[in-house]
Amino acid sequence: MGHIRTVPFLDLKAQTERLREEIVEAIDETIDSSSYILGPHLERFEKSFCDYCGCSHAVGTSSGTAALHVALVAFGVGTGDEVITAPNTFIATVEAILYTGATPVLVDVDENTFCIDPERVERAISPRTKAIIPVHLYGQPCDMDRISSIAQQHGLFVLEDACQAHGAYFNGKRTGSIGNAAAFSFYPSKNLGAFGDAGAVTTSDPEIAEKVKALRHHAQFQANTFSTIGFNYRLDSIQAAILGVKLRHLDEWNQMRRNIAEYYKSKLEGSDYRFQATTPGSIPSCHILAVQHPRRDLVHDALDEMKIGWGKHITPPIHLQPGYRFLGYEKGSLPVSERLAEELVSLPIYPELTVAQVDYVIDALSKVNVSI
Repeated sequence: MGHIRTVPFLDLKAQTERLREEIVEAIDETIDSSSYILGPHLERFEKSFCDYCGCSHAVGTSSGTAALHVALVAFGVGTGDEVITAPNTFIATVEAILYTGATPVLVDVDENTFCIDPERVERAISPRTKAIIPVHLYGQPCDMDRISSIAQQHGLFVLEDACQAHGAYFNGKRTGSIGNAAAFSFYPSKNLGAFGDAGAVTTSDPEIAEKVKALRHHAQFQANTFSTIGFNYRLDSIQAAILGVKLRHLDEWNQMRRNIAEYYKSKLEGSDYRFQATTPGSIPSCHILAVQHPRRDLVHDALDEMKIGWGKHITPPIHLQPGYRFLGYEKGSLPVSERLAEELVSLPIYPELTVAQVDYVIDALSKVNVSI
């Protein structure tokens, strides 16, 4: 393995080179049509994506953040409402709640799956609660049966934050088809990534779909008629065309990611490294492979020494971010999320990663394990 010099955390160029001709052809078709906004290329992708997710509607948006926000608005979430979600999510989840004027209510996560704990969700419900946003963290679906049951009992909306979970399954259903609606991000680094910002809302509720479709286009339920305040949240046609090409490969890429994740786990079995557990009944998309270790700084040093890329995600958790102290949570109030933020390190995982590269990473990790 001495010939390997570096292992990047992510290699988008390798994926692009493989699909370059298909992508260029799709972009050229869009340019030739001169239909850049809300055109047939977008409609084609929306149809393909809702079919893929197993729901009735997909509405393209300008980003995953926009998808979260516009879906909450379509639910009728606003000032005075509360929305329950997890603290160990990307900041956009809570930003979207705050954009509506509602109050985010953060509850801790399961220490094994790293996903929101349904029992804590139920305890956090108040007369002001309007919706729950379960975050399929790192591509691992939450316990959606339990969350959906709680929501139905209390008359709440469920918005899946599926921004990291393209193509994941829970009890035979793809993420995006389980809640009242779901938000996806197609940020370039995602399993299904555009060449810029992009997102989508999926749902099988025609009323929600109609609202989202209008609200993303300045709330034009009828052309040139603006009955409420809307947003400029449209997904442009060139990004939709690129996503349409990549979608055809997503299942293959996800399986390759799962294979790599299992290889890491098998080689590090019995060590001090602890991997995210799989929610029973689920098949994750393995967007991020975050491994827990009690001495994370040593892991960082070992990876740096061998020129291996790594990442830190969701650290610190939202309630400890300096701009979000106004939410009123103290350090120690959400201990599982806080401990995970201090002990997780994200390892390279992407379809183009070779066995030799993974072995090289494992070699670096094993040295840390032995040294403790």
